[in-house]
Amino acid sequence: MSILSISKTGLTFLIGVQHVYIMALEMFLWTKPRGRKAFKLTPDFANKTKSLAANQGLYNGFLAAGLAWGAFHPVPAFRDELRIFFLGCVVVAGLFGGITVGRKILLIQGLPAALVLGAVWYL
Repeated sequence: MSILSISKTGLTFLIGVQHVYIMALEMFLWTKPRGRKAFKLTPDFANKTKSLAANQGLYNGFLAAGLAWGAFHPVPAFRDELRIFFLGCVVVAGLFGGITVGRKILLIQGLPAALVLGAVWYL
């Protein structure tokens, strides 16, 4: 395995870890101080929206699973296809969140995934 391949694996995996963290915030910590702080929520709003947040968290968990699959799939050509697909999904989610919710989502979620996608695609 080349250094380049290890780098693409590691970077893809880091984006996956980020989505495990987002999943935990949305599914388990939404109404807790850490979750409310991360999303700037009032306790009342957090309680009213916790089932919606858990659903969002589940989708972030699916992204994390796909990114892990793409990071470690044993077939190199398919591994890169998985990486491109799932990183592309994260970029789209970051763009949509950046437009509909706030620029912070684009910077925290979309930009890192776009940079890794560029590395996977072009290197």
